[in-house]
Amino acid sequence: MTTAFLAHADCARHDMGRTHPESPARLAAIEDHLIASGLAGLLERHEAPAAKLSELQRVHPLEYIEAVREASPREGIVHLDPDTAMCPHTWKAALHAAGAAVLATDLVIGGKADNAFCAVRPPGHHATRTRAMGFCLFNNVAVAVTHALEHHGLERVAVIDFDVHHGNGTEDIFSDDERVVMAGIFQHPFYPYSGTENVAPNMANVPLPAGSDGKALRAAVEKVWIPALDEFAPEMIFVSAGFDAHVEDDMAMLRFTDADYTWVTQRIKEVADKYAIGRIVSVLEGGYALSALGRSVVAHLKVLGGP
Repeated sequence: MTTAFLAHADCARHDMGRTHPESPARLAAIEDHLIASGLAGLLERHEAPAAKLSELQRVHPLEYIEAVREASPREGIVHLDPDTAMCPHTWKAALHAAGAAVLATDLVIGGKADNAFCAVRPPGHHATRTRAMGFCLFNNVAVAVTHALEHHGLERVAVIDFDVHHGNGTEDIFSDDERVVMAGIFQHPFYPYSGTENVAPNMANVPLPAGSDGKALRAAVEKVWIPALDEFAPEMIFVSAGFDAHVEDDMAMLRFTDADYTWVTQRIKEVADKYAIGRIVSVLEGGYALSALGRSVVAHLKVLGGP
């Protein structure tokens, strides 16, 4: 199978400060592990374009997009909230992160790749329609999903989010949208303290208590995700691929391992093969323990690129 790998140098220039966990070193760690694993030369690499304004506007109001652009500093760092900041390179990085997800969608729907992974930052799943938060400016996956629905004419799209934090922004954007089913696991109670109240019927949320391990992940997938996905029969699957539920990642307190990411990717791929002609676009979200992040992305990509 052909897996497209989308990235852009500007995504590594976005810098929220020396001590910020969402750092450029994350992308370097992924590249290092791709080389060490032998995968680096097997991926079909694409340079991510900048997202068009019209593509962002399917998700975010023009006023919000312009406010983010106007907040971009000429020097130094400007905080949009206590966790989320911009440096002079952030605006371009955010455009290329969303643009990667759009191009990945085009490649997969156009049959030029079987599936795709976007190694981009800033991440996106906490960005609501009108608010930057949780390290996120634009909701990359949501931009890609709406591109699949409104540009390519798909009718049923699934979003799967296995980041340790609830994808509140994605839920905000797609709640009650009958074209989308979202399945997610997340530590709860934990930032952003959402995903359990007034949940829309198209959301298959599974909150997990601190200390939950791969057995809890497997139970969530088999008992909640798979029935929801089987009923919906998605034409394409988008993945918010956060790797911060790893046992080595001290951002949170779940206890997943590399093997758990292999397993969950296999289950996602089985659903995609059954209903969606194998079409998957995966976009990097969290993951802050650098070695664990690199290994987990390699595990994810080995399944995506396998038979």
